[in-house]
Amino acid sequence: MRFEMKQRILFLVPYPVGAAPSQRFRFEQYFDLLKQQGFEIEVQSFLDDATWQILYKPGNALGKVMGIVKGFLRRCIVLFRLGGFHKVFIHREVAPVGPPVFEWLIAKVWGKKYIYDFDDAVWLPNTSTENAMAAKLKWHSKTAFICRWAFRCSCGNDFLAAYARQFNSNVVVNPTTIDLEHYHNQLKNQSDSPLAIGWTGTHSTMKYLDAMVSVLQELEREIDFSFVVISNKPPEFELKNLQFVQWSKETEVEDLLRFHVGIMPLTDDDWSRGKCGFKALQYMSLGIPAIVSPVGVNVKIVDDGVNGFICTHQAEWKKAIFDLLANAELRQAFSKEAVAKIKRSFSVASNTANFVALFDDKSLS
Repeated sequence: MRFEMKQRILFLVPYPVGAAPSQRFRFEQYFDLLKQQGFEIEVQSFLDDATWQILYKPGNALGKVMGIVKGFLRRCIVLFRLGGFHKVFIHREVAPVGPPVFEWLIAKVWGKKYIYDFDDAVWLPNTSTENAMAAKLKWHSKTAFICRWAFRCSCGNDFLAAYARQFNSNVVVNPTTIDLEHYHNQLKNQSDSPLAIGWTGTHSTMKYLDAMVSVLQELEREIDFSFVVISNKPPEFELKNLQFVQWSKETEVEDLLRFHVGIMPLTDDDWSRGKCGFKALQYMSLGIPAIVSPVGVNVKIVDDGVNGFICTHQAEWKKAIFDLLANAELRQAFSKEAVAKIKRSFSVASNTANFVALFDDKSLS
């Protein structure tokens, strides 16, 4: 699809470019493709780099407050430049606290069409120790209004799309995808050693590993392996062969390639159903079989017994992990199928037309 008229798109996003997985793997990796299609792009993040670096660290309250204030000032100033853009792309929300004033102004006062993109159940409270203060100021109910005023909603999975369709008929399922050509373009050697199981994610999602600790402790008595955790903070539980790796964008793929098997346990609730399976997508794109909970989009990503395993009970988790660690041929067979699945259904190449069509002026309804 090519657009006859060159469109200028303003991306209003929460985080600095290249800083957050939700942005990197949902739309930033399409920027060059959009430019090839004739688009001009400008990105404005709410948080600047300095604020992003301190946001989830203890202390420095004044620096955080000043960073938020500067974010609001940037948003106010850009409103007066909206006339130079054909459309606006909003990821999650224009501002992290308060009612949807900016979205209302963009749609109702300036009359701009905006695409609203979200990849979590953002209408639900999800409070952690680090964001407790900000959570009190959030207006979770604003998600419904932002959906209603949007020209088009871009949702990471069917569960999120079903929510958006309550308020807007112009909804597209735009999955989180992997760039197999330029980034996740290596494959795990399933014959190397020593064996390792792995998990990656932020400290806020590490709680999902709690149910796995006893399983891993039992497995440690039966088979030799390391459990590798890639995160921004070390886990608080202990295992005999636990290895913590500080997450780094520069070494992300190299660190993931330590895994022979990747796990993604989840609790079965609405917040988890809103997740877009990013961990499983990363594992599988590198030829690492994924073992996941049967929650949300996970059951669309992983084909049980073909490219990974879907497990509910601890006994199933233990057997799946053991079977894969004990059988290199099985891991290799799953590895091949996993990469094929990502290429076919969850790659940048497979989703490019779907993503570019978000900016088409034609309504779906």
